[in-house]
Amino acid sequence: MPRPKSEHPADTALSGKAGVAVGELKFEAALAELEQIVQNMEGGRLPLEESLAAYRRGSELLQHCQQQLGDAERQIQILENGTLRDFEPDGGVAR
Repeated sequence: MPRPKSEHPADTALSGKAGVAVGELKFEAALAELEQIVQNMEGGRLPLEESLAAYRRGSELLQHCQQQLGDAERQIQILENGTLRDFEPDGGVAR
């Protein structure tokens, strides 16, 4: 019986996450997959068709990560009564 074809041929070759929709990934998993795609593309190890598929997947992952970061920022603003303050590495808050 033939296996169903992946929507993005590079999905399995790049990440081993065949069939995992981008929207189902947690931020860390999406970022790790995006980093792997970038490494593979920069290394020039992918044929053209797989490079295009990897680029599409990477674009989706990037958009997903940006959305999750934006959502987190909005949650922080709500927790801080609508004021997003600058982070200070020493544990203080910049005003």
